[in-house]
Amino acid sequence: MKLSLALAITSFAVAEGSASTRWNNLRRRLSWDKVAGYLPGSQVTDHCAIDLDQKVIEEQLDLKTPESFENARKIYNHGGYSKSYASITLDTGLEGAIEKGDQILGKSADGTEVSGKAYTDYPKGSETIKVQYSTTDLQASYVECQVGALLETNTKGCFIDQGELTIGGKPYTYLYDVAKENKNGRTISGFSEQAKDKMHTGCTGCPYTDFMYYYNYYGTDDYAHQWVEAAFDGGRTSFSNGNADFSKYGFDGKVEVIKKGTAYMNVFMYVIRELEDALDDCQRGCINCNDDPVHAWDEGVCFYTGSIEGVDGLTDDGKLLHQLADKRCNNFKTCGAEGSDLDGTAKLNYDLMSLFSVGNFQLQTGNCPAARETTKHIINKMYVPLVQGTLRYAYKVDKLNGPEKEQAEGAVFAAAVLPRVHAASPSAAETIYENMKVGASSTDFKAVKRAFESVYSKMGITCSDVGGLWNDAADGYYEGMEPCMQTISTMNAAGETKTNNTLAIALGCTFGALFAIAAAMVLYMRSREKQGAPVFKGPDTEVKDMN
Repeated sequence: MKLSLALAITSFAVAEGSASTRWNNLRRRLSWDKVAGYLPGSQVTDHCAIDLDQKVIEEQLDLKTPESFENARKIYNHGGYSKSYASITLDTGLEGAIEKGDQILGKSADGTEVSGKAYTDYPKGSETIKVQYSTTDLQASYVECQVGALLETNTKGCFIDQGELTIGGKPYTYLYDVAKENKNGRTISGFSEQAKDKMHTGCTGCPYTDFMYYYNYYGTDDYAHQWVEAAFDGGRTSFSNGNADFSKYGFDGKVEVIKKGTAYMNVFMYVIRELEDALDDCQRGCINCNDDPVHAWDEGVCFYTGSIEGVDGLTDDGKLLHQLADKRCNNFKTCGAEGSDLDGTAKLNYDLMSLFSVGNFQLQTGNCPAARETTKHIINKMYVPLVQGTLRYAYKVDKLNGPEKEQAEGAVFAAAVLPRVHAASPSAAETIYENMKVGASSTDFKAVKRAFESVYSKMGITCSDVGGLWNDAADGYYEGMEPCMQTISTMNAAGETKTNNTLAIALGCTFGALFAIAAAMVLYMRSREKQGAPVFKGPDTEVKDMN
């Protein structure tokens, strides 16, 4: 059965690659860089670059001075690398209205033509306008104006400080400050500050389920932003649950709760937002009208991986969730395609990149219900590294007398996942919080581990997903941190109960996913046939030409 299914999928792939090139070229461009192995269906190089903000924030935090902390805070709030735009004052008002996206041309300091587009709609007579710089399909050179709050700027592709813009075919002279008026419309702080409008009350599918776990627990829409800002201030949060007093930390602790809070609280939830946004826009049964959902989906993948991960996702320098999964798999022996290795790419990332690709395909073909199920699987898996991080630092603080740095790491990992645990079991969340919170009087790693394990099934994850904390020195798991064992019981024809471990669950999920993909392909082929597209029956079958 496995072989025949694999051959069927392979035959479909071969037929697609050899006979439908023209059709695929119409559906998507093939020049976009891969995102950690994922091939996007739209230009998202500018979105992927948000991890460059995270990188510079971390570099400034690691200097551990009041000045460097303030620099990091400015980049967190004002950005530097994503959605660059110039705020320009024209000498005379616009002669006619312009719309968002209308092309605007100007020159850089060396005389090179610079292309941009209207940031939003502007009525006739407008004198101050925002011009968003155009971006390229190549990640390495996606934009050449990077200023914002950065200390080291790139103004090569910025508009010259005074000159002429061509708007709607008409010339307009202007004057602006290159250093102060080149800004960014996408920031890591904005991911949380905009949560109310984009995840709670202002979207088609609002409120989003996972966001509401966090809203219900913390009692506020911008919980991630409040966490980070309180840490910068060295103050306290004022949540309904899960509060933290950062005055208990010096630089060592605050570095960790900020750098991990920005990535694993702010960015984490915005990945989910983009996936949900794609589902909101998906048009069921429509193959040629789901470009917007695919773009939103691609954005979600970018915010999961970032730009530093590269084409194949093999770098060790990533700053977002993809790299977190790779780091934690080293600790929990969940690396490799089988999830049994101590180094390399996390099995979680293999799984997620496959699911991202499946979801992309489902959206393109208008299979919205299937895309929703795929999204559920993706989101469930995204919690795994947060659980692993909390467990790791629970053990380090309890048994290895971890210092402030490791106490802070445990606290922020817990903060990033507690609302999801609370939705499954308030008592389990309370146990984890009391052991892992900022300033906890003591930490019992066994209690934390039991609390997590009690909610795995409700979170949609398994013991094998999480693994166990590995001790390199002993070449085995730390005592008490071995992988747990989940069981499933079935009854055979004779009425006997049979118990199997999570391998059975994993195999069931694997074959279920394969059959789902095969079924989706069949439906896709049938829909194409109805629309007059080529029909494929195998790699050796003749294919009629496209009209």
